[in-house]
Amino acid sequence: MCGRYASTKDPALLAAEFDAVDGTGDEAPGADYNIAPTKHVMAVVERKPAEDADEVERSIRVMRWGLVPHWAKDLSGAAKMINARAESVLTKPAYKQSATKRRCILPAEGWYEWQPGEGRKQPYFITLGDGASLAMAGIWSVWWKDDVPTVTCAVLTTDAIGAMTEVHHRMPLLLPQDRWSAWLDPTSLDPSELLAPDPSIVEALELRPVSTAVNSVKNNNASLMERVSLTEDEKPSPTLFELS
Repeated sequence: MCGRYASTKDPALLAAEFDAVDGTGDEAPGADYNIAPTKHVMAVVERKPAEDADEVERSIRVMRWGLVPHWAKDLSGAAKMINARAESVLTKPAYKQSATKRRCILPAEGWYEWQPGEGRKQPYFITLGDGASLAMAGIWSVWWKDDVPTVTCAVLTTDAIGAMTEVHHRMPLLLPQDRWSAWLDPTSLDPSELLAPDPSIVEALELRPVSTAVNSVKNNNASLMERVSLTEDEKPSPTLFELS
């Protein structure tokens, strides 16, 4: 967790929403309703646009999902490093440098989670439901081979809180708008005060049961995010649906 999510807005819309400039050029991926590990995604970063620049610039960039530390021999471990635990991100060697110097926001319409059950696992799409993007806290790194850089990223996760505990024990670290600047600030080397989940965002989430079609990465269309009706046998505890 988080192992799949949706990001369907074009970079111009994301730039407006996150008060950034579009730096994707011709690399921007198209709308993706079923993002899986190692796919290319859009991220929000703050960096100096040039070495001699006096101020940082917030921009939308393209990265590969699955962090690869700069010292890795190859890209083979990327799929196993799509998430970084907020509790240990500042101490684990693979993540520490990125957490202190290279933080990003990964915009999403929402993410998918599978609730365990006696039979098949029921997928849910977790979203704000009002058209606003979720700002998932992330970290990034640059891996080089033959003078060619590959920029990779990971989503930070925390213990689930509130209604999310009924779906999974982990959830992405979601940043409210008033934390965006502090999280992205490249001059701040200690983000420890920003690593706890914000209850107000979780309270606003819609936990939407969706079709098991999302189980296959080959399926990729807007219907994957649509609510489906569950039979009584498929429904989990009533609390979840009362909060949905």
